[in-house]
Amino acid sequence: MLLIAVTAGLICGVIVAAFFIALDRTLAAAANTSGIWTAPPVNTPLLKQLENLARPLANRLPALEAGELRQKLSRAGDPGNLTPAGFQAVRYGLAALLAIAGLALGLLVHTNFPTFLTAVASGVVAAFLGYFLPLLWLNQRIAARRTQIQRSLAEATDLLTLVVESGMSLDEGLLSITERFHNALGDEIGKVLREIRLGRPRMAALEHMADTCGVADLHHLVESIVQSDQMGVPIARLLRVQATEMRRRQRQTAQERAAQASSRMVFPMVGCIFPVLWIVLLGPAIIQILSTVR
Repeated sequence: MLLIAVTAGLICGVIVAAFFIALDRTLAAAANTSGIWTAPPVNTPLLKQLENLARPLANRLPALEAGELRQKLSRAGDPGNLTPAGFQAVRYGLAALLAIAGLALGLLVHTNFPTFLTAVASGVVAAFLGYFLPLLWLNQRIAARRTQIQRSLAEATDLLTLVVESGMSLDEGLLSITERFHNALGDEIGKVLREIRLGRPRMAALEHMADTCGVADLHHLVESIVQSDQMGVPIARLLRVQATEMRRRQRQTAQERAAQASSRMVFPMVGCIFPVLWIVLLGPAIIQILSTVR
């Protein structure tokens, strides 16, 4: 049964791959016969090939869902330069692989239920996990990048304040942040500088970064910079105020977490430490009592 399941999965995979390959060749032949010049084929990474194979399925995403996924990928730092279609291809591919693995596991494990039902149920559950695991990973990556930006923002604001107060421009201050911070914040500032070099207005690029990252403190900082640029307020004084406010909020957050530490320690103490103490203290007495009773 295991050999039959694996063979069926491989045959299905080969058929699907052959279908998409034949479809691509048909489109290329049609383009050549119509007199349109096409670039010679080049070797692409495995992820890009998977994206191209699953593009007919991934392109069926609604425009709103594709836009939300594009925004999530941007907030996650564009891992692997994935497009929404590529990310959906990864989800479909992982779901198919885990479905085959779950089907094989269901055939190997013996339960009180029929083997066929067990294999189908395990295959469905594994496919469900394979489809949603990449989305969970993407959300975890977004949360990690937000935490990096939040922790580095106060120090980056101090550095930007010192650079601007020394007489340099705001762009030079942003460049100094990218040279100093090799993390998520540095990557986002680097994107802003590249957009500015390509001709996008500075304030528009900063606002886009704030909206993309989804960090409240960064959004407040960018709003203050935009308002100071519109109203003609000296930006160095504004940055100094923002840096002081961020330090105050960080200190307040640290104090709140320290105050919650004592309440969070109750559950590990009750569940792990106290039972061990009772065993150590009362264990010898219980053993003596039992030996006396016998």
